[in-house]
Amino acid sequence: MKQRSLLREVTTKGKALHTGDNVQLTLKPAPVGTGVVFVRTDMHGRPEVRPVIANVGDLVRSTTIVSGHAKIHTVEHVLSALSGCGIDNAIIEMDASEPPIMDGSARPFVELILEAGPVEQDEDRDYYVLDEAVSVSRGASSLVALPYDGLKVTCTSTDDRGIHTQHLSLEIDPEVYVADIAPARTFTIYEDIEELIKMGKIRGGSLENAVVLRGDKIISKEPLRFKDEFVRHKILDIIGDIVLLGKPLKAHIVAVRPGHAVNSELTRALFERTRGKPAPKPKRAATVLATETSLDIRRILDTLPHRYPFVLIDRVTEIRGENELTAIKNVTINEPFFQGHFPGQPVFPGVLQIEAMAQAAGILMLKKTSNETKIAYFMSCDKVKFRRAVRPGDQMRIDVKLTKNRGNRIGVAEATCKVDEETVSSAELMFAVVESVDES
Repeated sequence: MKQRSLLREVTTKGKALHTGDNVQLTLKPAPVGTGVVFVRTDMHGRPEVRPVIANVGDLVRSTTIVSGHAKIHTVEHVLSALSGCGIDNAIIEMDASEPPIMDGSARPFVELILEAGPVEQDEDRDYYVLDEAVSVSRGASSLVALPYDGLKVTCTSTDDRGIHTQHLSLEIDPEVYVADIAPARTFTIYEDIEELIKMGKIRGGSLENAVVLRGDKIISKEPLRFKDEFVRHKILDIIGDIVLLGKPLKAHIVAVRPGHAVNSELTRALFERTRGKPAPKPKRAATVLATETSLDIRRILDTLPHRYPFVLIDRVTEIRGENELTAIKNVTINEPFFQGHFPGQPVFPGVLQIEAMAQAAGILMLKKTSNETKIAYFMSCDKVKFRRAVRPGDQMRIDVKLTKNRGNRIGVAEATCKVDEETVSSAELMFAVVESVDES
């Protein structure tokens, strides 16, 4: 079978799911052998990011790829549409970090591809042909790829309670993909929404672009497009995630409770077989740029390794030169530790105030190193004082000043936490900057 690209350039606009940004996306034809390439037109130098397993970053509820300081979130739907329609070579230009979510399915991207006109090229398509079974598992999720002359996906989707269990097996070709897979929309469990919001995700989410499951009820702007729409969307995501292999796959994939993390593990295992050696580890997103003077939660998550429920900085409001920083932590009753600290008398733990100061100091030290392979480890604290209780509803302002820096490896900082301009705690902190475990 011949490689395929697009006949003409096409453009669409919309809001991104996780960042909430308005974004313009343009699909362009590409020469034989180009593959799929994302281009960030909003960044200096128009950096390119290739959807390959070595560039995978965050895998929480979407697939993110990273190259240097350029990053693309939630690539799976547009990649799934291109792969499902048999497009091998295309340029995807975007003026933001995430494609538009559209209606939560791949159908709008399929319509865009059909408008552009798929066209055959002169060279044959190079497939990855599996010669023996490859399997991966993560908790209750598992994927197995079996030798097969074509692409077939057999998938079982269910939640922790087993309420919405669905099963489907399909031979995937462009006709089947367009009719039976592309229209299936993304979905989420109602109880997961609050956690995702705290992580800085789904800022552009709504019932216009997602289906919400609450117990045995289905909350949707329109009726389900298929009675088994959820398992069809899981297959859509698998097809998008295996594009990271770098070439079309011939295999029968059997999936039980798939997700982006385990999909990526299967792709990595397949990639390692092609090279006879381990694939490069996922890259951590680039750390703080020297020119940045404030950070939102997305940049904080880029910089720190911490994740829910241990991210204790909501925003860096000001970075003053190389040695001073101000951050905030919004204290809400939804914090998980308030269930036990203390029932009926919620108080923000002092040890977590120290941790929040340490995270702010770590960001400041990482700013000086400007290296995505580094991580700041909290080593010790001294002169710790707690002056009054911090309670739900307070906004804690954290001021950090770097007082000692030994070769960008050991740092000492003075830090204070204030609520309504009143000091509630203070400490002197020491931390070390070392190579990330993942990178070493």
